[in-house]
Amino acid sequence: MSTTSSRAEQETTAMRRALLLAATPGVPVGPNPRVGCVLLGVDGDPVGEGFHRGAGTDHAEVAAIAAAGDRARGATAVVTLEPCHHTGRTGPCTAALQTAGVTRVVYAQADPNRAASGGAQALAAAGVDVVGGVLADEALDLNRVWTFAMERQRPFVTWKFATTLDGRSAATDGTSRWVSSPQSRHDTHRLRALSDTMLVGTNTVAVDDPLLTVRDDHDVALPHQPLRAVMGLRDLPADRRVFNGDAESLRLRTRDPHEALAELWQHERRHVFLEGGPTLAAAFVRAGLVDEVVAYLAPKLLGAGRNAVADLGVTTMVDALELEVDDVSVVGPDVRVRGRI
Repeated sequence: MSTTSSRAEQETTAMRRALLLAATPGVPVGPNPRVGCVLLGVDGDPVGEGFHRGAGTDHAEVAAIAAAGDRARGATAVVTLEPCHHTGRTGPCTAALQTAGVTRVVYAQADPNRAASGGAQALAAAGVDVVGGVLADEALDLNRVWTFAMERQRPFVTWKFATTLDGRSAATDGTSRWVSSPQSRHDTHRLRALSDTMLVGTNTVAVDDPLLTVRDDHDVALPHQPLRAVMGLRDLPADRRVFNGDAESLRLRTRDPHEALAELWQHERRHVFLEGGPTLAAAFVRAGLVDEVVAYLAPKLLGAGRNAVADLGVTTMVDALELEVDDVSVVGPDVRVRGRI
């Protein structure tokens, strides 16, 4: 086996390890990507590794360098995302790599963040050997939502709803608890935890008084909670549960989905989990701002009641909005459908 092919295998193995590190559970989501890094010594053996633990903490490269110590000199840094080349809450990783004496950098995904990109070019200009695109698809899948947000400069929007088989989200008397099963509600909390923002309308808060926190299977609140955002112009009582101290809350004084997402973007929010009523859902769908749909279909029939979404302006079957389905799963007695419009 040639030296070149042997090195490529070592770096690919290290990249798989870096991807596992990047996906370490418990890291707060947003506004930064999930990143892992492995340092390989001159003999190709790992000498240090690290991953990004959330906004304001050391980036993966810096953590790996700290673990390696003096062994970082002459090493190869294998990292899941192109090293950043800007100063934010922490310094640029390009400078940290050069200071540590790293002579080669292998990365998976190019950085789509306009403010932080350019690291590969800067390193190459400084004489560092740089290779990109190693297991890029795997790295892109890990940061799918964050990448989407960076490319479009707005949060990714997941719309979640639950209905009976005949499409009703509430009965004629207004009751909506519980359309879906306990298993589906647990699954919803799992998905909520992957977002950094819960978004509902003022009517949902006024009528249902939701808490909008994320809890585990034992109904215990998780240590890191998404922002609870309430959108609309209606005044609300201060004693609504969404405004308590269990998690951060934000009022969005607008009915325009574009304005709401722009404000959330300014608050460094990258993934919105939309759980509002039919009017709010219709506003986002009609604006073309729903990027993912998660629907729970319960084996129940009501025959009448509230629809999951209000009028979308569709008058004929030819114009129906079709989902490109990514997954269909059975969750307890319910069926979960996940896809894109």
